[in-house]
Amino acid sequence: MTIQSRNQDPNDEEPLPSPTIDDPTSLSEEDLRVAALLQGPTDLDTLASAVEAQEAADAADTLETLEESEAAGLLETMDIESASEALSEMLRPLGLGVFEDLIKENSEYAGSILEAMAPDDATDFLQGILPSMRDRLLAEMSAARSNLLRGLLAYDEESAGGLMTTDFLAVRDGMTVSDATDAIRRSVVDGDVQFAFVTDWDGRLRGVLSLRRLLLASPDDIVGDICNRDVSAVSPDLDREAVALEFEKYDFLALPVIDDRDHLLGVVEVDDVIEIIRAVTAEDAQLMVGAGAEEAVYSNAYEKLRGRLPWLIVNLVTSSLAALVVLQFDDLIAEIAILAVLMPVIANQSGNAGQQSLAVTLRGIVLDQIRPRDSRRLILREGLVGLVNGLIAGVFVGLAVTAIGMVSGRVDWRLGVVAGVAMTCALAIGTISGATLPLLMKRLGADPATASTIFLTMITDSMSFLVFLGLATALQGWLL
Repeated sequence: MTIQSRNQDPNDEEPLPSPTIDDPTSLSEEDLRVAALLQGPTDLDTLASAVEAQEAADAADTLETLEESEAAGLLETMDIESASEALSEMLRPLGLGVFEDLIKENSEYAGSILEAMAPDDATDFLQGILPSMRDRLLAEMSAARSNLLRGLLAYDEESAGGLMTTDFLAVRDGMTVSDATDAIRRSVVDGDVQFAFVTDWDGRLRGVLSLRRLLLASPDDIVGDICNRDVSAVSPDLDREAVALEFEKYDFLALPVIDDRDHLLGVVEVDDVIEIIRAVTAEDAQLMVGAGAEEAVYSNAYEKLRGRLPWLIVNLVTSSLAALVVLQFDDLIAEIAILAVLMPVIANQSGNAGQQSLAVTLRGIVLDQIRPRDSRRLILREGLVGLVNGLIAGVFVGLAVTAIGMVSGRVDWRLGVVAGVAMTCALAIGTISGATLPLLMKRLGADPATASTIFLTMITDSMSFLVFLGLATALQGWLL
């Protein structure tokens, strides 16, 4: 079943008017007050009170402007509920830094913040800190909360189990509507809840029930008779990118996570999926150029070096291949020196064409738009586009070289013909390589984005030089 909200029911009451947001960047009165307090010396209690009045996301922005020790001190002064919400909204690298500082200052309070936080957010913070800190915090929590978080920590953070929360509504299929309504009233689930999951007495998922349908049903109706039993669910081991694709494809607002015996373990919510999509997009952009997937702006120098240096070494090796190609034609270049001027022009065009093809193909892979049967047609189409673009670019470069030759008298028009033909071939090679490389890496089980630009540059540079210089060698007698 698609757990989603399409249109508001006409029977629903007219919602209260909300203030119109004319400018998303405009500051609220609470934000302006906090900004004024931050301009000069202020009492910590006064600042904490002002930050508590902000929306959680705005309070997180305020904390991010402070030094880690200052932000930790401010959190310690705020009430638990506001502090936990603001901390969970912070950018994760910054939030972890503040949280670690808070643990050092007051581990008991840090543990209290985690207890007030949603289970999935609390798990994210525990996964990001040192094991020694993690064990200390878990030991200070209540047994029930500690056991819950330990269970969530057992799942890979890149999986559905690592994303799910255990903070959801569930009712038994044998309950009457009256009993289910009473159970929901007694629940302590936070947030905007629209659905209750239906389980049997053994905790196995049996369906999903919208709260609207529950309210409209007769008090004596049985939940199992009125719930929707066509409910989709995922395994806790499913990769987070696959989870995101499920949400995108079926417009889910929430997706239950079950084990191999259909026991309901937790729920993945759409807000977590939005974070996944943003994270995956950033990771792919970094992986394409050989930066570490986990590296952030706020990562320390060691983490940046560890993520980048290996691929820089790989790039050094791969770029040497292009140098070896050029070395084979050193006598020709010495005889026709103008070739050295045109080489980077052709290689650069081929590389750009390949990058365009690579970006489009990667997008298709990430959005699951490419089927195995489409691969050959995709590559041929990209090759055709590259050939046509190369032909047009080749005509331009040929005419440009000819015009320069006519003005300077140092370049023969024949070299323009060779450059134009080489440009056509090089762009076709670039686009075919850009489409083939990520598809091949996916077929081999590797991340298609991993250092793809490094390997693509190796191919386009080497092949561009080989085609251009090889063609010039074949026509050397005609050129001289």
